[in-house]
Amino acid sequence: MSFKMIVGLTLLVLGIILLYFGINATDKVGEEITNSVTGHYTNKTMTYIIMGVVLIVIGGAITLFRRRH
Repeated sequence: MSFKMIVGLTLLVLGIILLYFGINATDKVGEEITNSVTGHYTNKTMTYIIMGVVLIVIGGAITLFRRRH
């Protein structure tokens, strides 16, 4: 397994974990109150969700589209 493959898989797993925590945080009472008052989630929750998606895309791209030498 090459170094790029390990980095790609690591980013992919970290992205999945962050996305899970972000989605899980949206179900908390404080988040629901904030969402009903302001119309959006807190910055921390949005950061988890956005960074999770970004890491999944980058990790998936590195893992799937690596160059063959």
